[in-house]
Amino acid sequence: MPSKDIFHESVRNALEKDGWIITHDPLYIKVDDIEFFVDLGAERLLAAQKQGQQIAVEVKSFVGASEVTEFHLALGQTLNYRLALKKEQPQRILYLAISEDTYRDFFSRQFIQDSLKEYQIKVLIFDSLTQEIVLWKE
Repeated sequence: MPSKDIFHESVRNALEKDGWIITHDPLYIKVDDIEFFVDLGAERLLAAQKQGQQIAVEVKSFVGASEVTEFHLALGQTLNYRLALKKEQPQRILYLAISEDTYRDFFSRQFIQDSLKEYQIKVLIFDSLTQEIVLWKE
């Protein structure tokens, strides 16, 4: 099982503060003979529905030497996780969780925004100090 990102607990706490119930830590998915471990699985019951909304969240800190390299890795991982979820748990929506600082300093760049749009990456932006969700970016 892979190690947890440095912001793992911050994101978990932020989700719980936002009314999500953590159902998996990590969320295990197996497609054919390939195993995937998405950082978190969560759900929230909606008042008008018996079934709740289900999400999967991959947490990335972007603390490596190169933000671009970190982005390449995060993008590839996110696309693979999304495909695995589509095959095994299609009701779950995948989000890439990043800190507000990372969003402001790196993800605000036009090329990164264009990539998110092109590949339809959903982003959860959190404040690492208050451990609260700042923005859900569809």
